[in-house]
Amino acid sequence: MEQLKILIIEDDEDIREGVRILLESQNYLVEEAKNGNEGLDLLTEDTDMVILDVMMPGMNGLKTCREIRKRSFVPVLFLTAKTQESDKLIGLMAGGDDYLSKPFSYSELLARVQALLRRYRVYKGKELTDGMNKEKWLELYDIRINEEFNEVWVGEDEKELTDIEYKILLLMMKHPKRVFSAQNLYESIWEEPYFYSSNSTVMVHIRKLRMKIEGNPQEPVHIKTVWGKGYRFE
Repeated sequence: MEQLKILIIEDDEDIREGVRILLESQNYLVEEAKNGNEGLDLLTEDTDMVILDVMMPGMNGLKTCREIRKRSFVPVLFLTAKTQESDKLIGLMAGGDDYLSKPFSYSELLARVQALLRRYRVYKGKELTDGMNKEKWLELYDIRINEEFNEVWVGEDEKELTDIEYKILLLMMKHPKRVFSAQNLYESIWEEPYFYSSNSTVMVHIRKLRMKIEGNPQEPVHIKTVWGKGYRFE
């Protein structure tokens, strides 16, 4: 069985050690870095996930995440002592996929890790199905999705989407005109129970998706907001 590689970037040695022991007990291959620069040096194409502390000396977690996103769409789980909703939004806008506040339980951390890795493996095609699928395209207006290779094209331009952005777009394009509430999207895409705070997570990813596929993200023509209800593709 393939051993997945997780990179921990955390300046607190005790937290690094605890997380490493937990992940290694689940047969993950773990690499450690005590700051952002070391973490970026260890990031490779074989890295399957990054667990990243926000508050670090020197290059903080937000800056580190932005640098990671220049190289990779590997899932990033933020660890932070901050609990303000605005801080969570900033982390997601920096390119993070999920957010876990300290102190956290190891069972909660492991659940988040497994969920992010599961989605990423499907997105990257690491989990093979029957291997016989023919190339399949979904096309609406000027947007085309190659479902076999998870490619997205807007007009003549290929767009690089994260796995979450891709899954949101695919779901909405498969059901044009249907209104998806934030709860619909969160439970379908994240595959986790919805809480009120999850609404901001959905909002941030919708905003980022619009920035990639809309000509004018401030006046979207495809992903519309239906006030008081949610979002729809048209």
